[in-house]
Amino acid sequence: MAEGFIKTLQQGFAYSKDWPAVAEFNAIFPENKVIKMTLLGQKFLPAFSVATIMLQLQIYGQSQLFPALAVALFIFALPLQGFYWLGIRAQSHLPPQLQRWYQDISTKMQQSGVAHVMPAAKPRYADLAVLLKTALKQLDRAFLKQWF
Repeated sequence: MAEGFIKTLQQGFAYSKDWPAVAEFNAIFPENKVIKMTLLGQKFLPAFSVATIMLQLQIYGQSQLFPALAVALFIFALPLQGFYWLGIRAQSHLPPQLQRWYQDISTKMQQSGVAHVMPAAKPRYADLAVLLKTALKQLDRAFLKQWF
């Protein structure tokens, strides 16, 4: 089970790197917000969890050590929960509407002569992230306007 959890975290981290942070996607996909908050939490929450332990021990003393550690551990683990959610999301299959959108973008890229990975038969969100990232790099942003 631990191997599956670690693998899911790794997939979530990779997915956060592959997902294009484009403002047009905010209305459709929660990934931009989750990635932003997870990275922000990864940066600031470890220090906040240490400060929480110190503050609780200062106020309540040694008698509240275990509750203070539990709260600090929860705060420290919040970014892991974000990466876990992203890992689960990356391996989820696209719904039918997004599958059609995925196929349309892939076809447009092939017609434009852009080299990319061949489309998957049952694409996942991770496949969509790679396709969108490639499309944004190699096509003009006009292809976004026809869908938004």
